[in-house]
Amino acid sequence: LGLSGPPGAGKSTFIECFGKMLTERKHKVSVLAVDPSSSTSGGSLLGDKTRMTELSRDMNAYIRPSPTSGTLGGVTRTTNEAILLCEGGGYDVVLVETVGVGQSEFAVADMVDMFILLLPPAGGDELQGIKRGIIEMADLVAINKADGDLVVPARRIQAEYISAMKLLRRRSKVWRPKV
Repeated sequence: LGLSGPPGAGKSTFIECFGKMLTERKHKVSVLAVDPSSSTSGGSLLGDKTRMTELSRDMNAYIRPSPTSGTLGGVTRTTNEAILLCEGGGYDVVLVETVGVGQSEFAVADMVDMFILLLPPAGGDELQGIKRGIIEMADLVAINKADGDLVVPARRIQAEYISAMKLLRRRSKVWRPKV
């Protein structure tokens, strides 16, 4: 599964909760977390692993943070090979977290079985903020953080994306993207 979304959408938190659920069901989970690189040092903060503390201690999970090292598209130059290595190593679920969202950060969509766009419910003008390219590639749009005071904005953004996705050409004859 590939996951993308704007900073603050809760990608790492979602992955940790989902990953723990999967390991409790006896799956072996690998997380390939792609971080933006520093233009000065070329490295990255690799903060995703530190935000997934419970999952990082799980013996049935593997978390590999990697800097983009200047590669465009939201993934690293070797993400596809890393997916294959994880599968070969016995991990039956591989989650790829991209650097974030823009118009072209969806190269992961061609590497995975399902591409998920994770969105927060109250980010302003959502349909303007998230560009058409990434929406067209999404197999699933998930509105995250939809609780408390954010229930109403979450329902609104869900309705907006359902309407917007009806205008897009489907990539598959058998799957209609869900929101």
